[in-house]
Amino acid sequence: MANDLRAVVKELGGARTLGRPLGTDSDLREAIREGFPHAVLQNVMRASGLTLEELASALDLSSRSLQRRRRGRLARFESDRLYRMARLMALARETLGEGGRAMRWLKRANRALGGVAPLAAIDTELGARQVENILGRIAYGGIS
Repeated sequence: MANDLRAVVKELGGARTLGRPLGTDSDLREAIREGFPHAVLQNVMRASGLTLEELASALDLSSRSLQRRRRGRLARFESDRLYRMARLMALARETLGEGGRAMRWLKRANRALGGVAPLAAIDTELGARQVENILGRIAYGGIS
């Protein structure tokens, strides 16, 4: 990805939604450690077209826990998983193009993942890496 950090920050809602400028990976790491504001969750839902339940399932989180955080910050592990999803959304958009094509690909069953949709595979770091690998093969002309 040409500018990975900028693309991921955009998927998360930008500096305004995150409540701070994020110019380096260290800045983003600190934001994850502090926990993202709830507005980031809303932005990812809007950008992905997923409901709260679908997003919570993709991230292996409880939708009730996410709803309860409306006034505060997300937990560190929730923010980390949200970052993982935003990173893959940005990569899918770069590889497959803007518009709905990237999100449709993420929601559709994929043979390379054993018939599982990429969104269903990203609940673990290993699954996220498999999705990244497939997107890399697509970007460089491989069959996926």
